Amino acid sequence: MASCGGGVRRIKLGSQGLVVPAQGLGCLGMSDFYGTPKPEPDMIALIQHAVQSGVTLLDTSDFYGPFTNEILVGKALKGIREKVQLATKFGISYAEDGKTRVIRGDPAYVRACCEASLKRLDVDCIDLYYQHRIDTNVPIEVTMGELKKLVEEGKIKYVGLSEASASTIRRAHAVHPITAVQLEWSLWTRDAEEDIVPTCRELGIGIVAYSPLGRGFFTTGPKVTDNLEEGDMRKSLPRFSGENLEHNARVFERVNEMAMKKGCTTPQLALAWVHHQGNEVCPIPGTTKIANFDQNIGALSVKLTPKEMAELESFAAFKGDRYPGENQTWKTSETPALESWKGE
Repeated sequence: MASCGGGVRRIKLGSQGLVVPAQGLGCLGMSDFYGTPKPEPDMIALIQHAVQSGVTLLDTSDFYGPFTNEILVGKALKGIREKVQLATKFGISYAEDGKTRVIRGDPAYVRACCEASLKRLDVDCIDLYYQHRIDTNVPIEVTMGELKKLVEEGKIKYVGLSEASASTIRRAHAVHPITAVQLEWSLWTRDAEEDIVPTCRELGIGIVAYSPLGRGFFTTGPKVTDNLEEGDMRKSLPRFSGENLEHNARVFERVNEMAMKKGCTTPQLALAWVHHQGNEVCPIPGTTKIANFDQNIGALSVKLTPKEMAELESFAAFKGDRYPGENQTWKTSETPALESWKGE
């Protein structure tokens, strides 16, 4: 594969023509979910440093903030838009109480979200537009129909899905080609390997792996829980508490030992494992520190033999669900049959 600035190799994401760096940058933590939003000037500097380093796939969503992360990314893009593959998402919002999540995929909502994201990002076109979560009340064909129109109108270039089941992916892809499926995939989370990953490969769909560092667990280990701020989502995640955390801490130590033998850091080893899943897989680790970003880039030069991959997988079995029970994931993403649709 060809390389771009900073020596970051580039890959084809999906079969529709999108080319991205082999590793992207998740921007969520700059604005939301992990405690206090970080200073805007620092985050703009980080994003621009990433792009200069060759990490040109930036991942955001209208839900992060809400809205503030898109505005931040839009500011960071000034003067460098043409270098960037910009990915954002629609599909999750908050109800009037500010707490209850609402998931929508009806055509009017899809269009309104796209128009609003274009304004916040201050761009003419979104490179990769994901449905962030699947609306189980609207046939996926209906949502995809509106996304197809947005492609035809030049408002988005490529379509993606996040947390979609294999059958949802197939139905969506039949309406308009899906370029990428975003899913949580790492040594920490491997449940998509049974059905979703093979489906994507069969259909020529790229895979974007979010939380490839286990929401910071591979960066800091169990100490990550010591000083979590109010509002940090990890306080509610089963893997970060009680017996699950005790077990996961022991596994972390073994991963750390292997990293030391390899002469790399633990997060580099965890990211390298994702990179070794195939050339159609792009992890998007998030960070708020340039030093951590630079360390993460080092993962691209860590080579693992099949024997090392097998060894790593033999003990990297983590305990605990990845979300509290009420959170929607690909396991609960089935939509009604198109024939049953009575909406507009």
